Amino acid sequence: MMNVKCFEFNFLPVNTYVVWDETLQAAIIDPGCYYEGESDVLAKFISDNRLQVKWLLNTHLHFDHVLGNTFVEDTYQVRAHASDLDNSWIVFMAKKMAVFGIRYEGHVNPIGPENVLKEGDQVRFGNTTFDIFHIPGHSPGSLVFYNRAQDTVFTGDVMFQSGIGRTDFQDGDGPALIRGIREKLLTLPGNTVVYPGHGPATTIGREKPMLL
Repeated sequence: MMNVKCFEFNFLPVNTYVVWDETLQAAIIDPGCYYEGESDVLAKFISDNRLQVKWLLNTHLHFDHVLGNTFVEDTYQVRAHASDLDNSWIVFMAKKMAVFGIRYEGHVNPIGPENVLKEGDQVRFGNTTFDIFHIPGHSPGSLVFYNRAQDTVFTGDVMFQSGIGRTDFQDGDGPALIRGIREKLLTLPGNTVVYPGHGPATTIGREKPMLL
């Protein structure tokens, strides 16, 4: 049985998910820890529940979703896995954050070739499996993690409750985002729970009429 804990971290704020099952093996999705104490909150939850972190997953590499990557990598000896199509967002992270008036002097590792996820891949930990969908548009490398056994999907900034990701960035692509949502998400069972990158959870059935 898969369990999900959601934290809201940083200034936007981002949903950071800890996902685990009865084996106590776990994955962390989009660690957004930025403010003092946020990484401690995440670590305390993992310690209190005796979880073994096996995966660090990023739905995409926009800075608000990766601010806690270095903490997780160093603390749990895992490397972030994501699409490398978004690596420019890490390489130029300080400059991109400065546009929002945010000073950043930290370090986040780009996704190396050995840690790339792509369409059709699977991530397994304990008795849990995620199927990987690539749905570009909000960013070139946006990924979605789908747990077929429990009809649950982690969509990052691809889909929210009553909305979809913005596509007005330089590398955004509105038609591609809509096409990917319709072909890969709206074809899932209506009761599939959607855990987005921001805001409350929803279901495919609730969002489908607004996106067809």
